[in-house]
Amino acid sequence: MARMGGFDLSGLKELQKNLNKLQEKQVEKFIVACTKELASRLQAEVINRTPVGEYPEESGKQGGTLRRGWTLQNLKVDHCDGKYVIEIVNPVEYASYVEYGHRTISHKGWVPGQFMMTISEREINQITPALLEDRIKRFLGGVFQ
Repeated sequence: MARMGGFDLSGLKELQKNLNKLQEKQVEKFIVACTKELASRLQAEVINRTPVGEYPEESGKQGGTLRRGWTLQNLKVDHCDGKYVIEIVNPVEYASYVEYGHRTISHKGWVPGQFMMTISEREINQITPALLEDRIKRFLGGVFQ
């Protein structure tokens, strides 16, 4: 008759003890920090991609209003429907026209959109899995050692 070998469960008990140390508040704080980091990266990308208007010197106008308009809404993370949300807004009235395009003043032509937010969002979505994987490994690093 075959005999069952012995098992050392001390490693599993240690893992369980370390996992129990992770409290819900720590996890919530971690998720909020990751959300803020992703929002900040998106804001930086969209700012860099936003065009700056060029005006003749004699006009007295200065470009960059649209670029300076990008803000993170209070840096407050809202949690609704299982999602964490930070709004990035640009209150400049012509922001949507630059983003998506618009008709010319004569209504006979079309000015193509710059899609600065759309493209930036796509880029951030591509790097998000790798970034979060790295952050999760660091967050849980102490648990699995």
